[in-house]
Amino acid sequence: MPGRGKKPLAGRRIVITRRAEQAHSLHRALKGRGAEVIELPTIALASPRSWRPVDAAIQRPDAYDWVIFTSVNGVEAFAARLRQKHKAMSALKRALIAAIGPATARALRSRGLRVSVVPEDYRAEGLLKALGKKNWRGKRVLLARAAKARDLLPRELRRHGARVDVVAVYRTVVPRASRARLARTFGRRRPDAITFTSSSTVRNFVALLGSRQAARRALRGVAVATIGPVTSRTARALGLRVAVEAKPYTVAGLVKAVERYISGR
Repeated sequence: MPGRGKKPLAGRRIVITRRAEQAHSLHRALKGRGAEVIELPTIALASPRSWRPVDAAIQRPDAYDWVIFTSVNGVEAFAARLRQKHKAMSALKRALIAAIGPATARALRSRGLRVSVVPEDYRAEGLLKALGKKNWRGKRVLLARAAKARDLLPRELRRHGARVDVVAVYRTVVPRASRARLARTFGRRRPDAITFTSSSTVRNFVALLGSRQAARRALRGVAVATIGPVTSRTARALGLRVAVEAKPYTVAGLVKAVERYISGR
């Protein structure tokens, strides 16, 4: 345990793999607890391969009974495309809005939308549970999300009778600049922990290393911390050992989980 007056993560080196534009809150929270924070973004955002499905949805926003967002990135990308098409997020005001978690809900509210559903469990399973009592028969649903995502949500909504349009509003890519940072980050003095805030950050970290074996070697002696069970499953499927899992599944929950783990070692 840290001594009196000593910050709980003092002297610890912690890597964050979050997208550079979204790393600030996690960086600040870890640094405030005394950690030396190393930013190694493993994802960057790019436009979807085609905007056609998104543009078709934008042209008829009144057709949807529900619009569902599963990330802040999805909200930002959808809003940006609306602006390019000279439309506003207020075009969605007729629909009921669901957000996968509080950060996504804040991003929507900041754009003037009323969010009807935010689950207690910030993942697709939780969102399905929160939405489960609704009558989905014949309802039109727009799901704006990343190009590669789990099919659980649209599959289950369709099973309950909804007509779901899934539109990719962004895709994740590996930042080239991060390749050069790897050797410095995992050199002679390895970090104490590495944080992953989505399945994409894990997959792209392994891609940066070139193989699962190389990723496991790089993380030998490094505590792997994830933001929740979905990210943990991805990490384990890629052969990584997860030492820390956040609960609740938020940045604040992740910071607290890392602090508890390191303080207890």
